[in-house]
Formats: sequence, structure tokens, C-alpha cells
Amino acid sequence: MPHRTGHSAAMGDTTHTRAGLFYGIGAYTLWGVLPLYLHLLKDVPPAQVLSHRVLWSLLLLAAVILASRRLRPLLAVARGRVLAMLAASAALIAVNWFVYIWAVDNAHLVEASLGYFINPLVNVALGMLLLGERLDRLQGAAIGLAGIGVLILALSGGGAIWISLSLALSFGFYGLIRKVAAIDALGGLTVETAILAPLALGVLLYAGGNGTGAFGRDGTMDMLLILAGPVTAAPLLMFAAGAKRLRYTTMGLLQFIAPTLQFLEAVLVYHEPIRPAQLATFALIWIGCGLYAWSSVAAARRVTAA
Repeated sequence: MPHRTGHSAAMGDTTHTRAGLFYGIGAYTLWGVLPLYLHLLKDVPPAQVLSHRVLWSLLLLAAVILASRRLRPLLAVARGRVLAMLAASAALIAVNWFVYIWAVDNAHLVEASLGYFINPLVNVALGMLLLGERLDRLQGAAIGLAGIGVLILALSGGGAIWISLSLALSFGFYGLIRKVAAIDALGGLTVETAILAPLALGVLLYAGGNGTGAFGRDGTMDMLLILAGPVTAAPLLMFAAGAKRLRYTTMGLLQFIAPTLQFLEAVLVYHEPIRPAQLATFALIWIGCGLYAWSSVAAARRVTAA
């Protein structure tokens, strides 16, 4: 009888992990192919694309909140310090989304993918500096190599390193705030989009008033803009579901899927040029990411062995 119970528990853990991998890989794959969707909106000003992402996401998330009867608990949590933190995280994710949309529209997807390669190393650095987390030697070497790569790109001139740094830092600090804010992923994203909604609505009303609004002119474009809601919310919700089922280190390894896909799209689909300084930077970042991944796997094995 105990043998059956143990076997059932093992099967349950395996199913739990498989579901987590499905959600995690799905989330980062959707983020990785996001440029293909945004490229279809290249004729829409980035501020309008961002505004549609906010408003249609809010409608979708509000429907999920109401259907799951979570509105009252959400209102009870989203106040005071938590609300102030979500206002800051909303500003950071808005900056991140705007810069990313602008980068895709203006053929800077290489720099955008570089930003998301740097991001996990930024997370490690922020954890060390602000949360008191300790680095092992491999993680320290990974951050050092990434820093050298960024410095090479900065000193080489040209390019748009500000895109990479803006994306890495904004998403890094966004993740830091969401890590310490006492609210779940669905509730936090709903409050963030609600905070941004008045500004987003103002942008669209102003654009419509002066005749530059993209919505309402073409049925296909309208449908693409409406899809901004699920395109934005789906990977975030899948990420939250995966994070609950997988080790943090496993999610850390999966996050390299997205910038890898973005880089391949930039080179193979959109034929963006890559300068020697960028190649050197990517080489150092990839080595750094490899060290980071090796360190994460080794740490997970030590925990399992213990």
C-alpha cells in the first residue's frame, strides 16, 4: 500500500513538472515569435500599439477576474504599499513594451534580442545588490563577461545599445518589484493595465480626434489590434502557471528561448545587419549565459542531492 502511494506521488510530480514545462516553453516561445506579430503592425505608431495592448489586455484580464470571482480579493490586496509598487511596475512595463515595439518597427530586433539575453544576468546582479543574494564564482564570471560585452558595444559607437540596456534594465527592475510585491501574477497584471488604461485611452482618443488613429480604418488591422490583448496576456499567464510548477532555476534556463528566437528572426527573416562589435558582444553574452545556465543546473543538482 505505501508503495502505491509513493508511486502515485511520483507520477503526480512528473505530471506537474511536464505541465510546468509545457507552460514555460509555451510562454517563452510566444514571446520569441512576438516580433512576427508586431511586424504586421509596423504602420501603426508605437504609442498606439502600446495603448491597444493595454486596453485589450485589461478587457481580457477583467473577464478572467470576474469569471473566477477574484475581484473582491484583488481589491482587498491592491492598496497602499502594494498599489504604489504596482504603479511603479506599470511604468516600467510600459517603457519596456514601448521600446520593444519601437525597436521592431525600426529594424533593431538584434539590439532588442541582446537586451533580453542580458536580462537574466541583470536579474542576478539585482538580486545580489538589492536582495542580499550571494553569487557563486560562475555567476560572477557570467556577469563580468556580460559587462565586458556591453562595454565593447558602447565604446564601438554606432548601433543602438540604449535599446538593449533599456529593455534589460526596465524588465529587470519590473521583475524585482513583482517579486517582492504581495500579489499574484494575474492580479498584478490586471492592476498594472488598469493603472495604464486612462493614459492609453487618452492616446487613442487624441489620435482619433486628429485623424491619425489606426483603429476603424481596416477590418484586418482592427482584428490585429484587438488580438493585442490575448497576445500580451497569454504568455504572461502561461509564465505564471509554469513558475508555480517548476524550479526557479528551470524557468531561468527556459527564458533564453525568447531572445534566441528573436535573434534568429532578426538575421534570417528580416536580414538585419550585424556589426563585428555586436558579434563580439553576443559571443560574450552567450558565454555568460552558458555559465549562468551551468551554475543553475549545478545548484539544482546540489539541492536534489542534499
